[in-house]
Amino acid sequence: MSVKNILKQQDFFTSLNEEQIEQLALITSLRNYEKEYILYYEQEASSYLYLLVKGLAKAYKIDKHENETFLYYMYENSMLSEISDVHANTLSSFSNVAFVEESQVLQISYKKFKELFLDKNILCREFTNAIIERSLQMQSLINREFIFDAVSKVSIMLHKDLDMFNKLKRHEISLMLHIQPATLSRVLNRLKRNNIIDIIHGKVAILNGRELEEIYKDKADE
Repeated sequence: MSVKNILKQQDFFTSLNEEQIEQLALITSLRNYEKEYILYYEQEASSYLYLLVKGLAKAYKIDKHENETFLYYMYENSMLSEISDVHANTLSSFSNVAFVEESQVLQISYKKFKELFLDKNILCREFTNAIIERSLQMQSLINREFIFDAVSKVSIMLHKDLDMFNKLKRHEISLMLHIQPATLSRVLNRLKRNNIIDIIHGKVAILNGRELEEIYKDKADE
């Protein structure tokens, strides 16, 4: 599939007309990345705006002990780049970004993108929405790390990332949520006893989504 047709399929660009899509295609390339490839590092300057077409990426940081701290996932049809200064011609990231599986990415010249679109008030709403979405991810991260207890951490992941929860091994989930594997098992058993979830052949199925959501919403409102 051509870059032009792929651009048309991205939610971010649905407001563009045919001529604008053609302009955008001229400053865009399609790249394929292997699993575990690091797209960019924290604070590294980039001349490109990245959008994920296929696959899965994660944002993470490295602490002073060289341990990886998971932040959040980024899914298909979403922006991978972080926007901290709308006036700059380059982008820098708060975190490292790596691919969790083989992925396909649109790579757009950011300087040209600003000149052709943002400086002409085209795609500004979409750009703002992408920034807000990243801000909401960071709010969820703050809740997860500083406000939520183990039950709330597991509940929010089950409610918002059930597919990912069922893909990962239990010890990977424990590391991601910063809880002990035994604690994770106790939380899952508690949710199952309360008929909020079921566990079938090791996979979680949600029986009561509203009650699951209330667990972490109540904690966030305290």
